[in-house]
Amino acid sequence: MGQKIEPDLDEYEQQRQANIAQRNKLLKDLALDARAAGLGPKPASKPAAKSSTHKKKPPAKKVEEIVPRRTSSRLQGIVADSEVAKRKAEDDYVAVQEAARIKRQRNNADMNLGDVVVRGDGWDTNQNFLVDIMRRGANPYERTFSDTEVKETTDKDLRALREQMSGLELYDGFPPSEIKITDERIYSLGFHPTSDKALVFAGDKMGNLGIFDASQKSTPAVKSEVNGMKQEDADDENEDEITPAITSFHTHTRTISSFQFSPSNPSHLYTSSYDSSLRLLDLTKSTSIEIYGPEDASLDEPLSGVEIDSFNPHLLYFSRLDGHVGRVDTRANPRTTDVYELSEKKIGGFSLHPGQPHFIATASLDRYLRIWDLRKLSGKAGRQLPALIGEHESRLSVSHAAFNAAGQVATASYDDTIKIHTFHGMGSFAPGHKIGEEAMEPSTIVRHNNQTGRWVTILRAQWQRHPPNSIHRFCIGNMNRFVDIYSASGEQLAQLGGDGITAVPAVAQFHPTEQWVAAGTASGKLCLWM
Repeated sequence: MGQKIEPDLDEYEQQRQANIAQRNKLLKDLALDARAAGLGPKPASKPAAKSSTHKKKPPAKKVEEIVPRRTSSRLQGIVADSEVAKRKAEDDYVAVQEAARIKRQRNNADMNLGDVVVRGDGWDTNQNFLVDIMRRGANPYERTFSDTEVKETTDKDLRALREQMSGLELYDGFPPSEIKITDERIYSLGFHPTSDKALVFAGDKMGNLGIFDASQKSTPAVKSEVNGMKQEDADDENEDEITPAITSFHTHTRTISSFQFSPSNPSHLYTSSYDSSLRLLDLTKSTSIEIYGPEDASLDEPLSGVEIDSFNPHLLYFSRLDGHVGRVDTRANPRTTDVYELSEKKIGGFSLHPGQPHFIATASLDRYLRIWDLRKLSGKAGRQLPALIGEHESRLSVSHAAFNAAGQVATASYDDTIKIHTFHGMGSFAPGHKIGEEAMEPSTIVRHNNQTGRWVTILRAQWQRHPPNSIHRFCIGNMNRFVDIYSASGEQLAQLGGDGITAVPAVAQFHPTEQWVAAGTASGKLCLWM
């Protein structure tokens, strides 16, 4: 198509543009004719766009199918195109078809994953990356121990103990859903040592300490008063409503992680908290005083536990979330404090040997149970450490470690196990005596779902301090909304439950001497079996 000539140009310019247009058309026609004849240059192809973000994929590995191995007819002396060669070819074809048929055929036999693994470093049924996930789910109200196991027990003594513990009944004064002993999630719980009546104490997430008297008599709820006048309720049923009487104190500003009554003075209650303080609640004087806290009030050193020396009640021990364990002498003025760094990671729980309080068991986030001897210190002044006499590593973090008077340590860890370690003759150990690796191995391992998640307090195995007939036992919360009780040998004795338990009773404790068990939930509710 020719170039359009503007009408307002002079005659010369119009002629010039017409010549240019005619020349361009001629050149274009010549180029088309040459390209059609294969004489002209080929049009340049557009370069492929280079991607700066995508790397070239490596060539896929070719998976070779295993088929019957081919053999050379010539080497076997078979003449080509002979009857023997034809039969051999037919046989080979049939063998290939049969191998393909067998490969596709359904296998109806039972399989062990360890035998059919095709990728990875083998497969261990008890220890693999799926164990924690598959065993994490809770099944509310589904029992894993029942009266059937009790009836089928052949050992006479074990059966008697199971019948005794399984015979505990849920407190009938109020349903658990009505005994809200604290406003927030319960982190610590225990009984007052008295045997006259069940007095339960509980510490919650916000630093409140609740007290419930299980011997109280139910009384009608008091009608509310407005301006000195009773407010009548239209519903007459509310006049007969009864509620449990609960007393609560706000003694800490953050979570009460643990507490313990003094073995020499049952009116003294020592509490540890995430607000970095250790306090003494004197029930006789109705006072709460600080026993320990960082000199700099701005320091954040949360405490995870407190223990009292059974032979010297003036010595208090505490653990911190930063891996330190400290000792406070309340007789000194000013009070002296020794602090030892026993782990680079969080110490979730620790305990003293009741009969040999110089032995300490610690459980930490680094997956280790460690046993320490305070009689032998080493290191420079101010940075001394007690002797590490033994340690045991679990597959996942260890939540708590609890000593009993017989020298056993019970731990609960996130590998869904309760381990019982038995150390014989600790009373005869010389200072710094090493416990061998074999002796540190657990004497009993109990499978137990310890996957609490974010909203349930960590499960801890807690021994009864002074069990009847010296038959040691411990309790631990169950994710199916029960409390499990085990013997020192790992035999399950009971699974306590009942109507009205609407949440996991995660924080469980025995009374020191009586056959009473209490447990607290994330909603601040109390469950009590007597």
